[in-house]
Amino acid sequence: MSVNVAIVGATGAVGQEFLKVLAQRDFPIKGLRLLASARSAGKTAAFKGQTYPIEELTSESFKGVQIAFFSAGGSISKEFAPAAVAAGAVVVDNTSAFRMKEGIPLVVPEVNPEQIHKHVGIIANPNCSTIIMNVPVWPLHKVNRVKRIIVSTYQAVSGAGAWGLYELEQQQRAFAAGAEIKREKFPHAIFNNLFSHNTKIAENGYNEEENKMVAETRKIFADPKIMVSATCIRVPVPRAHSESINLEFERPITPQQVREILGKAPGVKIVDDREANHFPMPLEASGQDDVLAGRIRQDISREDGRGIDLFVAGDQIRKGAATNAVQIAEKLL
Repeated sequence: MSVNVAIVGATGAVGQEFLKVLAQRDFPIKGLRLLASARSAGKTAAFKGQTYPIEELTSESFKGVQIAFFSAGGSISKEFAPAAVAAGAVVVDNTSAFRMKEGIPLVVPEVNPEQIHKHVGIIANPNCSTIIMNVPVWPLHKVNRVKRIIVSTYQAVSGAGAWGLYELEQQQRAFAAGAEIKREKFPHAIFNNLFSHNTKIAENGYNEEENKMVAETRKIFADPKIMVSATCIRVPVPRAHSESINLEFERPITPQQVREILGKAPGVKIVDDREANHFPMPLEASGQDDVLAGRIRQDISREDGRGIDLFVAGDQIRKGAATNAVQIAEKLL
């Protein structure tokens, strides 16, 4: 079954990745509509050897569209997703606009694919950090319930969009030239530095990214009692997020059991070579759809055997955004 597809935010980093992923996975497209702001209208983009025009996004853009991928920001999704649904499209939204709304599925296909067909026109794609954590944690949770997650993230600049990459590159060039390092959009210099994730701090002391990981995991796992504590950090890495994860289980579990479970888990690739000191790295996760998992070891601060530490890395533009959304659409079809 071939369908008409629209990509909202087609000129952005995730929009461009949608085109790559749709082509690589040979998604059954009958017609393709690329939508963006008025200033991008008239530009072109290539897809499977053909050139497509970028059209200005309006409420009338979705006539005949069956699936619409949104990646242009929450305010755009709130304004135009209802128009897409009214035109008969199913929206797979990559923003935070609808993630926590009751009745709207929040889906990681390796975790809760059964939620996809419960949609009423909109399916939400989770936050990239949440996805990268949930893919390896869920198969463990199914076997031995995870009571508590403590996670620290090391998030690439491209998670902020194309401008994040640009700012890091400009600061690298300035340093090499001996010039002043200027910051434009990030609150601090990112080159030779790292800082707390550049989102607003809530009253509970956690920033928006950290609170997303807590709330979204509870919704995706359908487990409101799971305890999650997150610390999210922006690091001077171009692409792919890494996460240090500590898990507390209901029952004792060994590192070998964890390796056996993750070795069979969809969307996970074990990279855990102690002798070579070779573990998940963002450089190797970039361009991959699998989440790399390693540094699997017993939490030696516990004597009950119910703690495990691991380290993961995942491409936040692919699995953390475009690939996850395309997988949702594949299952929808």
